[in-house]
Amino acid sequence: MPETTKPETVLAHLNLVEDNRINNAAILLFGKNPQRFFITSEIRCASFYGFEVEKPIASYKVFKGDVFELVDQAVEFVLSKLDYRIETRKEHVQIPGSYEIPKGIIAEAIVNAVAHRDYTSNGSVQVMMFRDRVEVWNPGSLPLGWTTEKLKQLHSSMLANPLLAEPMYLTAYIERLGTGTTDMLKFAKRAKLREPVFIQEDSFRTIIYRPHAKQVTGQVSGQVSGQVTFEVRKVVLVLSDEMKRTEIQNILQLKHRDYFMENYLNPALKQGFIEMGFPDAQSHPRQKYTLAKKGEIYQKELLNNLIDGDTIHDTTHDTTHDTTHESKQTK
Repeated sequence: MPETTKPETVLAHLNLVEDNRINNAAILLFGKNPQRFFITSEIRCASFYGFEVEKPIASYKVFKGDVFELVDQAVEFVLSKLDYRIETRKEHVQIPGSYEIPKGIIAEAIVNAVAHRDYTSNGSVQVMMFRDRVEVWNPGSLPLGWTTEKLKQLHSSMLANPLLAEPMYLTAYIERLGTGTTDMLKFAKRAKLREPVFIQEDSFRTIIYRPHAKQVTGQVSGQVSGQVTFEVRKVVLVLSDEMKRTEIQNILQLKHRDYFMENYLNPALKQGFIEMGFPDAQSHPRQKYTLAKKGEIYQKELLNNLIDGDTIHDTTHDTTHDTTHESKQTK
């Protein structure tokens, strides 16, 4: 459809209008505040220090918005906590890197939870990060007669919420081919990770296992002092010459602008690690960011402590737990 198509025409084409009134799917997809009508359509994200659900909680966020915003924010919450691996720098001006778990695995698990959940349930989608794994809980169930073993094989696409599926397909959030779970297995194998586990109990649960990573502390020294968040360290590490906000986001595989600004860019600016080309107008159309002197010092410090293949570790997960501790399932 052309961009000039009227919204009501688009909604009707997507079967989101009934008797001249938008339906529930339209609210979840495009509503400004869907949680006003569907309170539990939010996503609750938590990061824990150890291997179980226990206090204190390292980080806790409740994300609201339409289904696209929910997916983007939840995925980026997980990415912000995952260790970041430095690749070879010999042939690149910018420093390439990758997350300890490929973004595709995390995104697929969260998209599936949002697209296939039971929206009549009083439960919410929950994303929980532990020292050894990521769990995505979905208040829903597999189609009648299906088993979790079937998800590991090529299977047909059985849509729990078909009216949500079409717009999510058109925006490339899902493929509607039944390949989501098998793709997760392929991505994990390619990254040499333990195979994800699918569990159907009162709710549907996906468990994604983390690898063991070398720790690089967030404590800075020399001319730079204090603690630096994991997110700010990533910005400092990847920033090269003058870069647009979108360029930094793309390198870090982040999509949601507001989440990136709040957790990555603005803290880096506030702490004096980076500078703006137009300091009096952050939203300037030609705005670019560069490392400040403090940022240059810290980037060199980070790079001096890293060699190709090293990993920047999120120190919020540091505990006195034995790293050989056997993983326990949450209840």
